[in-house]
Amino acid sequence: MTEPIGGVGAGSAVNPATSSATSTVARDNSNNKDMFLQLLVAQMRYQDPNNPASTTEFMSQTATFTQVEKLEELATQNAELLTLQRSLSAGALVGHTVSWTDATGGTKTGTVGSVRFGGDGPTAVIDGEEVPYGRLTEVSLAADD
Repeated sequence: MTEPIGGVGAGSAVNPATSSATSTVARDNSNNKDMFLQLLVAQMRYQDPNNPASTTEFMSQTATFTQVEKLEELATQNAELLTLQRSLSAGALVGHTVSWTDATGGTKTGTVGSVRFGGDGPTAVIDGEEVPYGRLTEVSLAADD
C-alpha cells in the first residue's frame, strides 16, 4: 500500500481547505539576460545535429534576447528618472512649511531649511532635524512674517 506524501494526506497537520498560498514570490532578478543567453548557448551546443533548430526559431530566440536586454535598459532608465524626479521635488521644498509624522506618531510642523541627498533618498532638514522625504504629510507656502 502506498503512503501519502507528507502534508497531503488525511492524517496530516495541514488542512488543504484552510491553508493559504502567498500571492508573491521573492526573486533576486534571476530571469536576466545573462541567464537567457546561457540557456540559448546550451540549447545550440546540445541540439541534435540530425535535426538542428530552424533558422526561424533561432531568430525568434535572438529577438527575445534583444527584447529582454532593452527592457532591462528601460527599467534602469526609469529608476534613474524616478531618482531625479524625487531629488527635484525634494529640492523644491526648501523654504516651504511642511508637516510630518515623527517616530512617536505625532505630527510636527516646520519650515524646510535645506535638503540632503543620501543613499536612502532625500531628507528634509527642518529646524536642524532630518526628516525622510517619505514621512512628509503636508506641504504649504511659508507664512509671511
